[in-house]
Amino acid sequence: MATHTSPITTDTTCYHCGEPCQQEQREAHGHTFCCAGCQTVYEILQENNLCKYYDMGEKPGSKNAQSDNQNRFAFLDQPELAKEVLEFSEDQLAQARFFIPVIHCSSCIWLLEHLTKLNPAVVNSQVHFIRKEVSITFRPQEISLRQLAELLQRIGYMPEINHGNTQGQAKDRTRKPNRRLSLQIGVAGFCFGNIMLLSLPEYLDVHLAMEPLFKQFFAILNLVLGIPALIYSSRDYFTAAWRGIRSKFISIDVPIALGMAVLFGRSAYEIISQTGAGYMDSFTGLVFFLLIGKWFQTKTYQALSFDRDYTSYFPVAVTVLADGQEFSLPIKDLKQGDRLLVRNQELIPADATLISEEARIDYSFITGESAPVYKQAGDRIQAGGRQVGPAIELVVDKAVAQSRLTQLWNQDVFTKDRREGLPTMIDRVSHVFTWAILSIAVLTAITWFILDASQVAATVTAVLIVACPCALALTLPFAYGHTLRWMGRGGLYLKSADVVERMGQLKTLVFDKTGTITQRQNQEITWEGAPLSGEEKNLIRAAARQSAHPLSQALYHYLPDTGKLTVLLDFAEYAGKGLRATALSGTTLVMGSGRFVAGTQAADQQETRVYIALEGKVRGSFVFGARYRSGYANLLQELKENYQLHLLSGDRDQERTRLAPFFRELRFEQSPTDKLRYLEGLEESAGPTGMVGDGLNDAGALRQAHVGISIADEVYHFAPACDAILDAKELPKLANHLKLARQTRRVVFAAFGISFAYNIVGLSFAVTGLLTPLVAAILMPLSSITTVGFITLAINALARKLKD
Repeated sequence: MATHTSPITTDTTCYHCGEPCQQEQREAHGHTFCCAGCQTVYEILQENNLCKYYDMGEKPGSKNAQSDNQNRFAFLDQPELAKEVLEFSEDQLAQARFFIPVIHCSSCIWLLEHLTKLNPAVVNSQVHFIRKEVSITFRPQEISLRQLAELLQRIGYMPEINHGNTQGQAKDRTRKPNRRLSLQIGVAGFCFGNIMLLSLPEYLDVHLAMEPLFKQFFAILNLVLGIPALIYSSRDYFTAAWRGIRSKFISIDVPIALGMAVLFGRSAYEIISQTGAGYMDSFTGLVFFLLIGKWFQTKTYQALSFDRDYTSYFPVAVTVLADGQEFSLPIKDLKQGDRLLVRNQELIPADATLISEEARIDYSFITGESAPVYKQAGDRIQAGGRQVGPAIELVVDKAVAQSRLTQLWNQDVFTKDRREGLPTMIDRVSHVFTWAILSIAVLTAITWFILDASQVAATVTAVLIVACPCALALTLPFAYGHTLRWMGRGGLYLKSADVVERMGQLKTLVFDKTGTITQRQNQEITWEGAPLSGEEKNLIRAAARQSAHPLSQALYHYLPDTGKLTVLLDFAEYAGKGLRATALSGTTLVMGSGRFVAGTQAADQQETRVYIALEGKVRGSFVFGARYRSGYANLLQELKENYQLHLLSGDRDQERTRLAPFFRELRFEQSPTDKLRYLEGLEESAGPTGMVGDGLNDAGALRQAHVGISIADEVYHFAPACDAILDAKELPKLANHLKLARQTRRVVFAAFGISFAYNIVGLSFAVTGLLTPLVAAILMPLSSITTVGFITLAINALARKLKD
């Protein structure tokens, strides 16, 4: 579409931002734009069929008076202030998180997550809709933080930055909506109370005559008091309903707003026409109790939001060096000054300074860019980076950044494409429910118009209010939130409450063997082959130290500690195969599977082995006798009663006879790719499948599975692809966790039944005119409380029973 400029006219406004075209007037696509930026945004939306963005309110792309605030973000040019906004910063990449209060719909999310089309210096962006935040990764050499903020402002999404007090922003963001809601409740309560007081003579005027003048005066006062409740307290319901209608979606706010409008309109008509006293007491009471229910729901979501802080922890440890010894320390106990050993593919849990000569840090978990960043001794390394190559040593600068680890775990890049689940079903039910209620309201209005027109307003309003499915909206977060907390107490940490639903759907479970149902350490190890010299053992031990694989760690602790490890010039690890290393003396080492080391595997050797080749010559192999975790047999036997069990292992099949009674299918010598493909086929044939692995060679399978559970032992290896982290010591409780998930689904459906039963009974009274709007408004939050109370008691009882 060709673009041309037109003479500027004072009354012409931009189609995108709604601002006057003061400096430029561009004609394109049948609309007028004030600048190339607004036109570009419009074209992006048009190309992706998202022009409904312009139906979501007046001036959706408003620039927030940017012409008057050209220096609003000038403070971001100061490095010290910019650091308060930046979450991550390296030479080539940086990441910032902005609070954008105007985010309100899917179009906003889409536009903000496609900033790369507006500026190629933006690498990626992700929106957290509930918190109204956008996290943006960008190249600071090409676009500054100030320019990034101005880009957001220019497209209509003014970031709110309280520089100088960024640590309190999160609290302020949640406080403002709560304060506004509290004011709305206060205004509605004030109006409701005073209208009830002014209506007292009307309530008592049964046998006593009252002067018409006074009755009309009090009625007018009630009307005046009802206006603030309509304009201020109930405005959110009308706004939400109107936005839904303009976007051709009938939300649950539509019948609520319609009920309010009918009740207020009928009351205003009676008062002005002097045909009655109206129902302002019922109207303001309705608004008041609706807002109480909304406040209750908001508090529920806040209490159950799975946004864990520093007080919670993952059941994993990090290797700490002290007095020449290595020991595991829970990451929650890590403190400034501790010296860490971070192996290949392990995550750095806290901001630290590099002691080793060099390191290669993969920040892909943070930025999405997988190219390693090279660091030298003395450089600062930020939490969330992952070491690629030989183990490195660092000194902790700050206490462990637990919130950063949770952020990485919840990254959208690790979100799996799931088949339709219960939340989507609830959305559909609510949509159908709304249309059903509107239909019932229309039929009720027609019926009462024929029988008694004076009852139309009251009955229709009662129908619209009593049938509000607020209890439905609370059922999922409350039920799954309680279950999530109980599982956390039992050592199973879930990524989100949605995982509870998917756990309840599982029909098949796939287990890894090494490091999952067998222990990582304390294995029986013997050497078969030519004798190894002290230097050769030291080289093998030094190479094993670099790896987080269970066999490598077992070998490292098995070989004698000579007090000084061989210095490695080169190190590389290959998932599911083995590793290569070169000593400072030039000696080369290859260790791993027989196929990787020697290109063949002896058919008559069934044990788990790690083959060793020095200077290109195979010298022998270490034979590992598996030590199974305590209680594994009882666990597998219990799970076998409810699930199809499969085993995938990278080891040889020497344990087949021992494990065959528990598993329907056993496959050995499986590479990470083999495991992934097997999971893909199993999900298609056997339905929802769960994967339980150690997170090392199982990352692809964990992500592919309907639910991926990573076993966390005394080795710090973070697996963002998993849905849950299970403390290895709590593995025997896995069956109880899965049972609780299944029972939680039953509780959810029972809560649905209670909610629907309440609506059916309430509607039967409402349509017959036996239920006033005020009573309906009181019953609505009571129904939510009843549903929440049932869920709380049921989940707690089930969880305690399983725990005992």
